[in-house]
Amino acid sequence: MVGLRRRALFQAAGTAALLGVMGAGTVTSLAATDPIWEVLFRAWVPEIFAPLPDPPEHSPAIVIGSGFGAAVASLRLAEAGIATTVLERGSRWPNDPWREIFTGDDLPDGRGFWHRTTFTGITKVPMRFTTFGGVLDCTRYPGIDVWRAAAVGGGSVIFSGVMVAPERRFFDHVFAGTVDYDEMERVYYPRVRQMLRLSPMPADIYHSTPFAHSRVWDEQVRAAGYRPRSNDSIFTWDVLRAELDGTMRSSATAARSNLGNSNGAKFDLLQNYLKYAENTGRCAIHPGHRVDAIAQEPGGRYTVTVAKLSPTGEVLATRTLTCDRLFLGAGSVGTSELLVRAQATGALPRLNEHIGDGWGTNGDVVLARGASALAGYGQGVPSASRIFDESGAPLTLENWYIPGIPFETGAIASLGMVLDPTRARFAYDRATDKAGLSWSVQTQNRVVAAARDVDRRIAERAGALIDYGVLGYDANAFFTAHPLGGAVLGRATDNYGRVHGYPGLYVVDGAAVPGSTGTVNPSLTIAALAERNVEAIIRTGR
Repeated sequence: MVGLRRRALFQAAGTAALLGVMGAGTVTSLAATDPIWEVLFRAWVPEIFAPLPDPPEHSPAIVIGSGFGAAVASLRLAEAGIATTVLERGSRWPNDPWREIFTGDDLPDGRGFWHRTTFTGITKVPMRFTTFGGVLDCTRYPGIDVWRAAAVGGGSVIFSGVMVAPERRFFDHVFAGTVDYDEMERVYYPRVRQMLRLSPMPADIYHSTPFAHSRVWDEQVRAAGYRPRSNDSIFTWDVLRAELDGTMRSSATAARSNLGNSNGAKFDLLQNYLKYAENTGRCAIHPGHRVDAIAQEPGGRYTVTVAKLSPTGEVLATRTLTCDRLFLGAGSVGTSELLVRAQATGALPRLNEHIGDGWGTNGDVVLARGASALAGYGQGVPSASRIFDESGAPLTLENWYIPGIPFETGAIASLGMVLDPTRARFAYDRATDKAGLSWSVQTQNRVVAAARDVDRRIAERAGALIDYGVLGYDANAFFTAHPLGGAVLGRATDNYGRVHGYPGLYVVDGAAVPGSTGTVNPSLTIAALAERNVEAIIRTGR
């Protein structure tokens, strides 16, 4: 047995070395400013190089961003007869059953990462991308990397697809009475589930070869005394079936999802909320338009300073647009930065003292434990199941995959979300004209320790062969893919996202959530809150 464990450890070390080599090879070759990449991108995805139409000078409503909260707002405003302009800094990416629209994070290129992004993934090898507007922006702050979307459809393009509601007790703990859980569970969670066609992984897909790792994950947690719970998912299962039977190019069944599914396997927001909004004829989406500042005119209209971008980063034009109502849906970081800058520069001087507060990481931790036998498991992407533990800090572990590695690694991966009370505050730096924050190493260590204890207990009871702890790959919280807070409901805004001091200014995204969604992925709660809040805004007319 000792010899077997030693061999397994060598396998893990070899895997880590291989990941490092792959990452290191990516650093120089794919970050170069070689014009050949633009030629290739134009050939591969010509749609994103099409001329961008200009948004109108004035709109009754402007929505900044196009992720979960912004997409909900866009549709409901348009349905209410309000002409709406959506401004999104990223490109509008198409889908195709056979073309490689998106890159994979096995061998990524500029299609994967936003301009000037330095990205460190689970391999811990930093990669630098400078020349292109890809779909994932890694914003670096002291103590934390924040992964966020840059594409029409926002986080729905690049997320894991899991959409589940928190338990009542954790929801109430986080929101502290500002939102009624009964109302969310009765009306708004079901509405979003129906709109996004959420469902658990079907048995035929669960039992297919690429999801052997999901079955092993479940076997291990059962051996440790847990009952795995099925995850509702946004994936379109018939697309995965087409991948499995060879009638469509593999993506979600081959670990090519973290940077987008080329074939549309995820039922992302371009296939539902945003599509339906455009179909009303009262909503226009404008990709390639980065909002740099917001303000208010003396008469009450809002101004939005916009840079029109080419996919390769050139600023094609700058304009100032106006609107009667302004909906901030640029994500926790984007919305918070705009508000903090507007407050500090005097563009919106009546913003209150809570602007920038309440930011958290949702307790994100990425984990790896060894398999219980050395065999091939596949790298199917959708997450089948999760477990909950409160032997220490309450936390959820979700079955995950090894992003970009479509072969056996000897690792069974999990995404952990710990109920952590730490919150940070955005602050404005006048010298750089940027808003930023810092995250403590102590907090990282605390959430890592909580998740590691649970994962190690599972590994021990399931007879895992590999200890990734000696390599430093067993548990890490150097990043968050779930940034939340900065303009929190009931503090920076009222209980429906109306920004205090500024009628007609609203927060409709993850910035409104106080740093956590209670040990689950935030996307369902963000969308359901947007449904609730925008409904009230439209109903009351304010």
